Amino acid sequence: MGSLAGHLCWGCLSALEIIHPPFCSRCGDPVDGAITRDYICSFCSNRPPAFDLARSAARYRNALKGVLHQFKYSSAVHLAPDLATLLQSCVSAHYGAEALDAVAWVPLHPARERDRTYNQSGLLAAALARRLDLPLARGCLARVRDTATQTHLSARERAVNVRGAFAVQNPDWVDGRRFLLVDDVMTTGATVNECARALKEAGAAKVFVVTVARG
Repeated sequence: MGSLAGHLCWGCLSALEIIHPPFCSRCGDPVDGAITRDYICSFCSNRPPAFDLARSAARYRNALKGVLHQFKYSSAVHLAPDLATLLQSCVSAHYGAEALDAVAWVPLHPARERDRTYNQSGLLAAALARRLDLPLARGCLARVRDTATQTHLSARERAVNVRGAFAVQNPDWVDGRRFLLVDDVMTTGATVNECARALKEAGAAKVFVVTVARG
């Protein structure tokens, strides 16, 4: 792991549950217990996702849950470099051999972004793109329909809630490129899957998802 900016205390760092095998080889959902073969979870088996792979740095538990909540809802934007280090380490571990063309992120609806004044996923994507020396896909994805919060919805309800909520603004630029799609937390994967679907329908060659945490 690269050097942290110093905003996370030792207690927070030591409480991180870094995700390691076994996990679903497609969506990266960690599995408790021993599995000695390649494993694909029931979600990915029954409905293969639009993204090619998804990986997360750590589990959405303990101190990381509080850190991400502050980052997302309490304007703790100073945490972006520390969280970007976790993302960078995850990319290095799981996508080091992949040729990536650009970094995209999960957009907020304009009204919600105005209320919050920033998009936490956009901040993470910008920091990560600088570290990876990759272009940032500004304005590539847009949330064209405001959606209810996903927090208390079931997996099926989450998928319905975000269906058709994202669109690509410049398909000619997207066509043929391989994207790293960034978000802060992945739970069922419904949101990143819809973003990946929009990118793929616009001609993206590959979409690899990376998130700080996995719920």
